Amino acid sequence: MLSKYRWWRDAVIYQVYVRSFLDSTGDGIGDLAGVRAGLPYLRKLGVDGVWLSPFYPSPQHDHGYDVADYRDVDPLFGDLAEFDLLIAAARRLGVKVLLDIVPNHCSSEHPWFREALAAGPGSPARARFHFADGRGPDGAEPPNNWHAMFGGPAWTRVGDGQWYLHMFTPEQPDWNWRHPEIPAEFDRTLRFWLDRGVDGFRIDVAAGLYKHPDLPDSDDPEADARTRDSVNPLAWNQPEVHDVWRRWRALCEEYAAQDGDERLLVGEVSVPTAREHALYVRPDELHQAFFFDLLSAPWDADAFRKVISEAMADIAGTGSTVTWVLNNHDQVRTVTRYGEPTPQGSGLGAARARAAALLMLALPGAAYIYQGEELGLPEVVDLPDDVLTDPIFRRTGSRARIRDGCRVPLPWSGQASPFGFTSGAEGARPWLPQPEYFAEYATDRALADTRSFWHLYRDGLQLRASLPQLGEGTLRWLDTPPGVLGFARGDGLVCAVNFGTAPTPAPVPGTPLLASGPCPAGVLPGSTAAWWLTGL
Repeated sequence: MLSKYRWWRDAVIYQVYVRSFLDSTGDGIGDLAGVRAGLPYLRKLGVDGVWLSPFYPSPQHDHGYDVADYRDVDPLFGDLAEFDLLIAAARRLGVKVLLDIVPNHCSSEHPWFREALAAGPGSPARARFHFADGRGPDGAEPPNNWHAMFGGPAWTRVGDGQWYLHMFTPEQPDWNWRHPEIPAEFDRTLRFWLDRGVDGFRIDVAAGLYKHPDLPDSDDPEADARTRDSVNPLAWNQPEVHDVWRRWRALCEEYAAQDGDERLLVGEVSVPTAREHALYVRPDELHQAFFFDLLSAPWDADAFRKVISEAMADIAGTGSTVTWVLNNHDQVRTVTRYGEPTPQGSGLGAARARAAALLMLALPGAAYIYQGEELGLPEVVDLPDDVLTDPIFRRTGSRARIRDGCRVPLPWSGQASPFGFTSGAEGARPWLPQPEYFAEYATDRALADTRSFWHLYRDGLQLRASLPQLGEGTLRWLDTPPGVLGFARGDGLVCAVNFGTAPTPAPVPGTPLLASGPCPAGVLPGSTAAWWLTGL
């Protein structure tokens, strides 16, 4: 591992979706005290830090990504005193803490937006947002033809006839980053949390923030902006956004200079190519940005090799390290994505998810693990309509891209819901219902079963921390049969993955150091990954 100043370069961070992690109060919603109680579990797993989903005051139209106050804790999750206890506990365990910051938009209940509504057209308060007159007779048509990412138009009309821009939902008005008060306000927010001891920030919608100053019509107004390759270039990836990250990097460097411990900025960057992605992680901008191509790649050796090679060439070439992810709170869980569309995925999906995890942990750079992936949880695909809370479903009526299925609260123990998730009285109900088969994935069972996903992750993380060949560095591709991906790390570690279903000769003759499934010496079974130590 590197010095504490550069800890982030090969860190493994665990994403905590707070409302679904562990409930300490019995109200069916996870909270900060629950996160604090779960820290020893995460330390035992072997992660270097946690990223917490938004817990700020919010009406929860988008589960906290609609922020009403950036410098406090929603009573739903605790208070600032509980947050301070969480930071102190994480320090004792050596666990870094990253917060989720949402700079592209706020809540429609944010005081500044409420002030803007009351102030009227042309007021200084409205200049903090994107208010505009409509088109057509009496301004009854939106100012342009942009569509929101969660469905419907990107504009909502207010009582005085003007319209305001929201690239997600009407409850999430976009900030106008060309207004000088906005960057200054976020500087104050960053300092507030850094002064309370956080180790950095995950930045939501990091390629957003700035819109084209003229707000012109889009050539492709119905483009699905949640898909990387079809983002609206007029509302996304504008050149001025890089000035924000230079400003935030300088602020973080100021804190690092005080104690030698670097504060991390990791961005949710959705852009079409690895080369554009690399622009966000230049030495004076974000430290890292999630590389989503591995997550979106089909289960195919050539596809995985292509995206890994591009990332190593374009992103690592900036001096940063690649930030690998296989899942997060917006994606179908890996077991289901790689398997069959059944309520519990499939055995094939589980085998592929185990192999992908071992592959990711062997790659150079940093890695992020979404909660529940270490348990092998499948996507809950059969939630009834009346329990769905995703604004995508509310806006479109379609289940096609809803995210509730990967956000169902974690099972910790027991034979029936709530599986130890909530400390409430018998019959307490989690905010999303857990299927009965979640009993098979409870953490107590996972820890007791040495063949479980949990032990695979724990063993991989322990080896990653102890072997100098892993972590930051480079890789060298090996010649392998079709359908097999193999590479060498450093002096004598080989990772290989068989993407097919039939066994193939292993690239190394000996017994593997670690494998995602049964793997006899000299053989690499189908849908299996393995690590070997060798004299290569």
